[in-house]
Amino acid sequence: MASHRPLFTASRGQTLTYLLAVCPFSIAFLVFINATVSFIVTDLIGLHDGEGDAVGTLGFADELLALAACPLWGMLSDRVGVRHVCTVGYAIVALALVLFVQAKNIYPQLLLGRLLFSIGGSAVSTMVTAVLPAVTRKSFGGETRQESTEGTTHQDDSRLGQEGGNESHSPSSRLAGFAGMFAGCGALVSLAVFLPLPGRFQKSGMSPAQALQYSYYIVAIVAVLVSVWCFIGLRNLLGEDRKGWRSLLLVSRHSQDPSNAHANSPSLLPHMPYWKQAGIALALGFRNRSIGLGYLGGLVARASSVGISLFIPLSVNRYYRASGLCEGNPNTEPGGIGDIKRSCSKAYILASILTGVSQLVALIAAPAFGFLSEKSRRYHLPLLFATLSGITGYIAFALLPSPQFKGEDGNPGVFVIMALIGISQIGAIVCSLAVLSNGILSISASDQFLKQIYSSEASHEANQGPQDDNGDVTEQQPLLDTQPDQHRSLHQLPHLKGSIAGVYSLFGGAGILFLTKVGGLLFDVLSPGAPFYIMAGFNGVLCLAVFVSGLLSKPSSVL
Repeated sequence: MASHRPLFTASRGQTLTYLLAVCPFSIAFLVFINATVSFIVTDLIGLHDGEGDAVGTLGFADELLALAACPLWGMLSDRVGVRHVCTVGYAIVALALVLFVQAKNIYPQLLLGRLLFSIGGSAVSTMVTAVLPAVTRKSFGGETRQESTEGTTHQDDSRLGQEGGNESHSPSSRLAGFAGMFAGCGALVSLAVFLPLPGRFQKSGMSPAQALQYSYYIVAIVAVLVSVWCFIGLRNLLGEDRKGWRSLLLVSRHSQDPSNAHANSPSLLPHMPYWKQAGIALALGFRNRSIGLGYLGGLVARASSVGISLFIPLSVNRYYRASGLCEGNPNTEPGGIGDIKRSCSKAYILASILTGVSQLVALIAAPAFGFLSEKSRRYHLPLLFATLSGITGYIAFALLPSPQFKGEDGNPGVFVIMALIGISQIGAIVCSLAVLSNGILSISASDQFLKQIYSSEASHEANQGPQDDNGDVTEQQPLLDTQPDQHRSLHQLPHLKGSIAGVYSLFGGAGILFLTKVGGLLFDVLSPGAPFYIMAGFNGVLCLAVFVSGLLSKPSSVL
């Protein structure tokens, strides 16, 4: 019976690898490099004029490359498996960290190092989404490991085809809550362990440049260890057993193993061209409400991280400088604006407190959002609450006369505002992951869109089936490519979950690019509150989408 089924198809070791390695360190290394890149520019390379422009250009180039890299890594994982992409991704991160501190100039050396980091970081961030459906209870055929009979499969198909059905059993939602919590822990690991390293090395007698280099070497070693951990811990994931590097250029599994044509195996579905995988993943966002909401939620989630980590400290810094509250003039001191820790330490402390409160609330709220998402799959009430919190929090912060919580202009209510912003961020992260994963697992085998595509691909492969030395089709050509056994597995999407994860990350990257460039420009020329109004707008669009999805909700996952 369903009540006795295991919660996850993954083993305990696989689940712990996902929660303790893939999720936290996908964030930890990014936080570390973002927080230290300005010191690399000033202390290691020695640039003190135009530091802000250099750092901004590096960040923009990182996100621009990530826009292309995330979908490519996702599609690649559909061929070689999420385990191999995680392993390679963290290995690339380690190499990039080592090369980053070898740079002698901004262009091209530091830029190339940042781009290499972007390639590795895109891989691991995309796999946070792609691994999630692989470790939940429902396997990609609507079956558990022990269930493979046709009757059981059709019964599960009917349940999974109902987006609002089976609301009390959504392990993806629960695991997404823990994934969000452990991702937040990754930021804390970076803040508590990685970022203090340069200061500790300096206290031991090293120069600032040497301290930065040795800190990056230590963090690179950690990235290597995480890479090895993923390689060992993610072995034999359900639906990944037939994937590997040798299938990278294969067009079809049929020609590789025609004797298994009758097997109920997801690997027997045709391998389409990469561009078609990406196109289908994007099209599913318009055809399936859960996947579409997941994409939009990913945009808001990633943009929220920038709104909190970049624009809140920037707004605090602007307030202190405009009010004359800094100890010195950061525009005339040797360190420039980037030396804010010395030139305006009060602003740095306040920004740390505000962002810390936001992240702490987010960390605490993550499991709750996972649990509540599990209970409300049709109307997505937790996501709706998160968007309303974001609209309220960002508008309120933009209207604050002062970000201080004490003093003549201070107001303790700023902590409530930061809590709302933190709730908005973690709600978007957890709920978008949960909704996206549930959308992948609920695709119905009766979806005519997918059935037509795979029937076409299977017929094409059948016509080009195994050939002899003269190029003629042999008798080993599979004859049952379009039989129910194949269509029965169409809703598993094991070969598309990486592509869908890539498109999810693509939307997130687009949100970051828009907020950083447009929000940054409006911050300078219009108002310091402009980026926060943009974030309120993002949350408003997502809120409207969730509301409309609830109104249109029917016992069907396809519009």
